[in-house]
Amino acid sequence: MAGPPETARDFVSLVRENIRTHGDTRSFTFISEEPGRRYKENVLGFADLDRRARALGCRLEARGLRDRAVLLLYPEGLEFLAAFLGCLYARVIAVPAPLPDLDAGRFGRTRRIIEDADVALILTDTAHRDTLDAWLSAAGLKGRVHCLDTQAGKDTDAGDWSPPRSGPDTVAFLQYTSGSTSEPKGVMVTHGNLVANGEEIKRRIEGSPATVGVGWVPHYHDMGLVGQFLQPLYLGCRYVFTSPITFIKRPVLWLELITRYRGTITVAPNFGYELVLRRVTDRQLEGLDLSSLTVVKNGAEPVRAATLEAVAERLAPVGFRPSMWMPCYGMAETTLLITGAPLGGGPVVRDFDAGALARNEAVPADEPGLTGGDPAAGGARRLVSSGRPVTLDVRVVDPETRAERPERRVGEIWVRGGSVARGYWGSPEQTEATFRARTSAGEGPFLRTGDLGFTADGELYVTGRIKDLIIVNGRNIHAHDIEEVARASHPAALLGAAFAIDAAIDPDLGPAPPGGRPGGGGALDASREQVVIVQEISTRAAAGTPLEEVASAVRTRVARTFELPAVSVVLAARGSVRRTTSGKMQRRLTREAFLTGKITELAADLEPGVAGLRRAPAPIDADQS
Repeated sequence: MAGPPETARDFVSLVRENIRTHGDTRSFTFISEEPGRRYKENVLGFADLDRRARALGCRLEARGLRDRAVLLLYPEGLEFLAAFLGCLYARVIAVPAPLPDLDAGRFGRTRRIIEDADVALILTDTAHRDTLDAWLSAAGLKGRVHCLDTQAGKDTDAGDWSPPRSGPDTVAFLQYTSGSTSEPKGVMVTHGNLVANGEEIKRRIEGSPATVGVGWVPHYHDMGLVGQFLQPLYLGCRYVFTSPITFIKRPVLWLELITRYRGTITVAPNFGYELVLRRVTDRQLEGLDLSSLTVVKNGAEPVRAATLEAVAERLAPVGFRPSMWMPCYGMAETTLLITGAPLGGGPVVRDFDAGALARNEAVPADEPGLTGGDPAAGGARRLVSSGRPVTLDVRVVDPETRAERPERRVGEIWVRGGSVARGYWGSPEQTEATFRARTSAGEGPFLRTGDLGFTADGELYVTGRIKDLIIVNGRNIHAHDIEEVARASHPAALLGAAFAIDAAIDPDLGPAPPGGRPGGGGALDASREQVVIVQEISTRAAAGTPLEEVASAVRTRVARTFELPAVSVVLAARGSVRRTTSGKMQRRLTREAFLTGKITELAADLEPGVAGLRRAPAPIDADQS
């Protein structure tokens, strides 16, 4: 398949070529929710988008903002697209971010981005201009940062616009990371990165102007921005979308849009597909037709084999085929895509011996002499391959020695290639440590992803994040493995977050049998890393069962599965587990909320040492997520 045109040295050149070719026949369509659960179709054609972007480009150019950071605060919709492209047209560094909770006054994350990126201007729409202006005044930022209502200048003459001199190394935008494991950082994505990753995605999905995308992932998330909003501009194809809130309110709308617009590709994190399983009824499926799909991407968080299988079975009557699945792996630091399953091949799912994985070895569970069997029973861990890279160089490296690891050995995933971003804005030391790594053999520079995984038969399997690794008695246990077993332990269990706490242990108690509490003599260390699970539950599903029994069921199943001497469980209502704005779990913040008493407990089964660790509540920035 041919690559991008030789003349496309920057993303704007490539986009404008597609607009010249398809400007009158391709469009973005936003489905907005109107009062009374009515839906309105809002259409923005490529030609009109280009005109509005050129007009805004002129306004930004007149303000002298070239190579300055400009914050984009918009609700989901078409106005963001024109603003983002207008920034690129003016060689202004766009900074997409979630619109803060204006009613609750939660501007903490917004302020941190303004200060970190040295934001010169905020772009927004008419509906939010006054509130943002008032906040800037109250925060003492009014003289430093101003708000510009881009809807008020739609009729600006675009005729004076001329393309800026941009090259592959010119920074196009800052993608602020979700902050799932640390403070958000601004990833510098260049025009060259956008072209390289656009081609990477195009080759993997075999995209063309005939592609029709349908989705709901937000525009400030890398999966939404690059995979859903910018890819149609790269391919010259149509995209239909709704807002995440509208999707969550009525998940079947996603399937209805695929049916109505004959969508060929869609993408979402794993939880989106699980929401469809839980909330879409058999009656709502009547009359739907998903047979037009060729690519259904699943990424941005751990992909669960059970979800893939359940969705394929549930939606088979309306045309869903397992071959549509394309599990993938990527991150903001690589613009988006790193690996993906080959088109039409479906997911590769394999069981690996859990004990071997704890020793950083990937041994298929069906090999002679190994227990295998049900992952929830502790014998095997079921993993979904994240596919293969297209052109990127992906290695698995020992994070300590930096020696490259062979197939079926777990290590840190390192990446290099044209999609790898320039680094973190204003953070040269972090950039050097993360983006400039070299192997013990001197090869590099590589991006250190912070993710653990291994390769087997050319497939990449992601096993977890280094910072989410729980080490108990010298064994490596991934937090999301514990969470999956906890979820399977009772019908009422929903999302759960597992983390470790260095808790005191009664020295008079001895080691516990699998699933049992310590007891029987024999001294233990004064403290030990213990597992705590904050487990959200459905009170409706738990009706008739004492919550203490549910907590005990979760604790016993996890303790026996992983042979843990101490497990503490807190049952909490929906929404208690901290998540980023894009839906990624924030275990660190959930842990902090637990320790400071900010988790509203419905029931708990806690080890004595863990119960004594909780302290008086301390302020947590509620807008950090």
